[in-house]
Amino acid sequence: MKGQERLLFIDFEFTMPEGKAKPKGFYPEIIEVGIVCVRNHEIEEQFSSYVKPMRFPLLSERCKTFLKISQAKIDEGISFSELLKTLTKYNDPSPATVITWGNMDMKVLRQNCQMNGEVFPFTGNIRDLSMEYKKFFGDRNQTGLWKAVEEYGKKATGKHHCALDDALTTYNIFKLVEEDKRYLQKPTPPTIGDRIDLAKVLNKYAT
Repeated sequence: MKGQERLLFIDFEFTMPEGKAKPKGFYPEIIEVGIVCVRNHEIEEQFSSYVKPMRFPLLSERCKTFLKISQAKIDEGISFSELLKTLTKYNDPSPATVITWGNMDMKVLRQNCQMNGEVFPFTGNIRDLSMEYKKFFGDRNQTGLWKAVEEYGKKATGKHHCALDDALTTYNIFKLVEEDKRYLQKPTPPTIGDRIDLAKVLNKYAT
């Protein structure tokens, strides 16, 4: 993280159909957002809110059970357009780097923007930390967020599938991976053979 670069750690939760058979026209809609804004290694701001879905406003029982979320909470949430205003605010005055665990968050955000005739709010870099984690450790398969935390011997923040808690956990994993990268990039201390031309020393004593 150099200079004044802003990093946005974002997590969304989405609607889900009751079963495998999706209702006609169904697509996952954002119903919860968690944002952790970081600048110069420090958390500058946090934001959390429920979001009212527009196309399918009533949550499925499966969605409520899986996310441990109530219809009443969602009904009190902000609108999708209000969500976009908030996201755009974080992108100004200069684009921030968005970091998510997996690529679904930004895929769903793009789709939600398209379906509602809105402009995608981010213009800076977007990083999928799960792919960086996979490449860094040479894993064959993508690792889940909370499993990745456990592999580091750490505990995740709060509860799983709570957007802000998952965003904070993503930030914590980011710090651990970045620290490991820095550690691996440190040059190894020179050996005595690097410091002294041993051939010259041996020749000196041979004569």
